Amino acid sequence: MKHAETVTFGGSDLDRAADLRGDIPALAAAMQAPDTRCALIWRGKPLISGDGALDLVRVPMTHPVLAEARSAPMLLGRENGAALFAHDLSVWEPEGLDSEALKQFIDPSEQRHPSFEGDERFAELRGIMTRLSARDAELAATMRSIFAWHASHGFCSKCGAKTEWYQAGWQSICPSCGTQHFPRTDPVVIMLITRGNKTLLGRSPGWPEGMYSCLAGFLEPGETIEAAVRREVMEEAGVPVGPVRYLASQPWAFPSSLMIGCHGEALDDAITLDPNELEDARWVSREDMIEAYAGQRSDILPGRKGAIAHFLIRNWLADRLD
Repeated sequence: MKHAETVTFGGSDLDRAADLRGDIPALAAAMQAPDTRCALIWRGKPLISGDGALDLVRVPMTHPVLAEARSAPMLLGRENGAALFAHDLSVWEPEGLDSEALKQFIDPSEQRHPSFEGDERFAELRGIMTRLSARDAELAATMRSIFAWHASHGFCSKCGAKTEWYQAGWQSICPSCGTQHFPRTDPVVIMLITRGNKTLLGRSPGWPEGMYSCLAGFLEPGETIEAAVRREVMEEAGVPVGPVRYLASQPWAFPSSLMIGCHGEALDDAITLDPNELEDARWVSREDMIEAYAGQRSDILPGRKGAIAHFLIRNWLADRLD
């Protein structure tokens, strides 16, 4: 697919500086360098600034807010030859925090730290991802995934001892049994299933009213991508699928998936819904999807902008899957 890397969170050619991760003297020197910067995150929300188009905030390593970080910085990579780190400020408790807003499907609340006097604020990545540059989106997704991994994998899965950070945040090691642990990425297939002029869409319970998207599911051990596509569509909608081809992928930092976008050709259009998997599934024609994308329908709302499902359907409508 010619446009594969234009999907949100992809295509920024970030230098991840893997050569620095295990070089302790070089890391120490980088943290002291005057041109080194640090991005910040709070409970999964990156610190951003701007209005309309947004920027990921980068602060000097001497900024006083870094004293509130709960762990060592992780290395994101290099920009223009200078190191870029990330710090997690999740231990900070904002005044008047609306804890219920944090639980919403898309959290609309923003938090402003008293160390900043401008428009800097922490914002939910789902809600702002399409307003960030490709580079800033990749950086935000990367640090969100890594810090989420550390938060949920602080103990050794082999012996239960507390693990310690290594490789500038990209590895943890158990001091008790020596087991090495690495950031987890969960592969997920997401399928643009078509039959003639129609595509198969479904909705999960709890989604906003009218929202439909491509079917998706986790790969299972010992399974190919193609087999996972066919199994998931059959399990969720009872539709048999023939030829399957890969289209594009997207890192999805909620918390740490890799969405593998595929196109599958349905062999039948009869739907047998599994209510444990989906609330509804339906075939939608190109004409109806065009109206939905134009905001002219209330019964079909396309998947949110920035998600790979939206990307795949948009390119199908534009006949740009090749």
